[in-house]
Amino acid sequence: MNYHNIITLEPGKRGGKPCIRGLRVTVYDVLDYLAAGMTTEQILQDFDYLTRDDILACLAYAVDRERHQLVINA
Repeated sequence: MNYHNIITLEPGKRGGKPCIRGLRVTVYDVLDYLAAGMTTEQILQDFDYLTRDDILACLAYAVDRERHQLVINA
């Protein structure tokens, strides 16, 4: 999934957090809903302006960030 056209970063929107297509819904919001047990279908029903690709883009973004995270052992 190429999330680069879906996930946007705007300094003045939601504190510069990564959002979906310039909307005020953050990647964190979607990941939090999924972690709380909501299904993709439930998210899409509650937020009719989101698409399945938006949710997949959030997951791909999170995987990419995790892959590039620097771990320092203390």
